[in-house]
Amino acid sequence: MPHPLFRRKNLDAILKEAEEPDRQLKRALGAFDVIMLGIGAIIGSGIFATIGTAVAGDAMRAGAGPAIVLSFILTAVACAFCGLCYAEFASLVPISGSAYTYSYATLGELVAWVIGWDLIIEYAVGNVAVAIAWAAYFHQLCVGLGFHIPAWLAVDYRSAHQAADAVIQSGQTDPAVVLAHEAWIAHPVVAGVPLIFNALAVLIVMLITWLLVIGVKESARANNVMVAIKLIILCFFIYSGAKFVKPANWSPFMPNGFHGVWVGASLIFFAYIGFDAISTAAEECRKPSRDLPIGIIGSLLVCTVIYVGVALVLTGMVPWNHLGVADPLAAAFAYVGADVSAGIVAFGAVVSMSAVLLVFQYGQPRIFFSMSRDGLLPRHFASVHPKYRTPHVTTIWTGVVVAAVSAIANINEIVELTNIGTLFAFILVCAGVIVLRHREPGRKRAFRTPFVPLIPVLGILSCIYLMMGLPGVTWLRFGVWLIIGMVIYFAYGYRKSRLRGA
Repeated sequence: MPHPLFRRKNLDAILKEAEEPDRQLKRALGAFDVIMLGIGAIIGSGIFATIGTAVAGDAMRAGAGPAIVLSFILTAVACAFCGLCYAEFASLVPISGSAYTYSYATLGELVAWVIGWDLIIEYAVGNVAVAIAWAAYFHQLCVGLGFHIPAWLAVDYRSAHQAADAVIQSGQTDPAVVLAHEAWIAHPVVAGVPLIFNALAVLIVMLITWLLVIGVKESARANNVMVAIKLIILCFFIYSGAKFVKPANWSPFMPNGFHGVWVGASLIFFAYIGFDAISTAAEECRKPSRDLPIGIIGSLLVCTVIYVGVALVLTGMVPWNHLGVADPLAAAFAYVGADVSAGIVAFGAVVSMSAVLLVFQYGQPRIFFSMSRDGLLPRHFASVHPKYRTPHVTTIWTGVVVAAVSAIANINEIVELTNIGTLFAFILVCAGVIVLRHREPGRKRAFRTPFVPLIPVLGILSCIYLMMGLPGVTWLRFGVWLIIGMVIYFAYGYRKSRLRGA
């Protein structure tokens, strides 16, 4: 008899629970919808924003330069190893809990709680960063179209305060800093309190939340439209930007050696973190054993090809050390004097980040939904809307919290946690495949990860390698986050777990 902390849920019991009529989600998604969900989650602020820092570096890190192409390939290979493991689990355990549910079935309740708590960093905390970036891009787009939105409604107080003197003292022209500086010098004051908050981020999060409450199919249709638009925009960037490519900009190809490529891969990992959100759609797929593996692997392949094309064109248009800005793709067109094209790319960034918000806000409530169904969170969180058949309680709660934090948070502090939390989740999924193959070798698997244990081990080592490229303060914050999670688990989940008959 295993210790209560490491009791595992029986896979057959997990599947049976998902069929309970009052807690059953509507199966409405096909393979195409799942691929589009994956692309919607993956292509976002990573390619439209993070790539700039990964190429040019900053005061603390060396950039990859034109070799960012190798960084993308390195990260894609790591994600492919993990994606194959996710595909096996998703087809074997077609439940909405993603890595949380997989860990519960293989590594035990304590590990499942840790990974469920950890996934909040990827989905909810990550979405705060995306919402903040969306607000900045949307404000820029409105300015370009001649619509005035006060800057103090598009940034948080702390960013505005930090940028108060940056523009004057250093001549800073990064649009994000300029926007924050504008907010500081033009904000209203009510009863002596500066009125600066990110209302744009709040509005987009609440709009996405409403859309997710009314139905998954409606959300998928909206996502498909947004994905189509951003794919067109990125193809436009590659096609139009290729005319301005100067091969001389690719030399030196690896200005900071392989160290720069490694650091670039650790940063650009943010551009890939969305693919595992596909697995949270398992209970709403018509044929999960087929649709989920196709969706995971298919979206990774499509996005990698696009990323490599964008990286080649971007670094060919502009000298690599000029790309350390918040909007590198739009800035590249501005650099060559193609202002109309820059505006089109800015529009694509807004649409792209909207799709990421949609998919991540889709994923987080379903993690809470599964944890609540297991008794680790209050049972009320597992409620399903009687009309729309969506987990409306967790969807609304997630929307409210993400919107509130987005209004006041600083993006630099928020985004640091996202990569390490996601990489940790990937490690546990890869380990789970090895464990379950040993414990239940005869269980039917609609999709089997090839070359086990080699592929899962390579996935684990790849994730550890990328985690080593993250700064020490990120590890410290991650440790504090896990400690908070342990307190909540032992105060509530350990006593209320359905697995122990509470």
